[in-house]
Amino acid sequence: MKREFPIIIERDEEGYYVGSVPSLKGCHTQAKSLDELIVRIKEAIELCLEVEEEDFSNRFVGIQQVSVEV
Repeated sequence: MKREFPIIIERDEEGYYVGSVPSLKGCHTQAKSLDELIVRIKEAIELCLEVEEEDFSNRFVGIQQVSVEV
């Protein structure tokens, strides 16, 4: 069975790409390139699914941008 997971990709201050899967607790990885990140995040998802219960409770809803005065 194939499952799809949204991932959030950010770039840290050292230039590494950081990917995280909001619907899987603690599921994240990093890499120097986007191609490498995709390979690693797929591996991380597979590992997280091995230890997660079948019915995980977190569901990704979306990303919202807000403004604040600084």
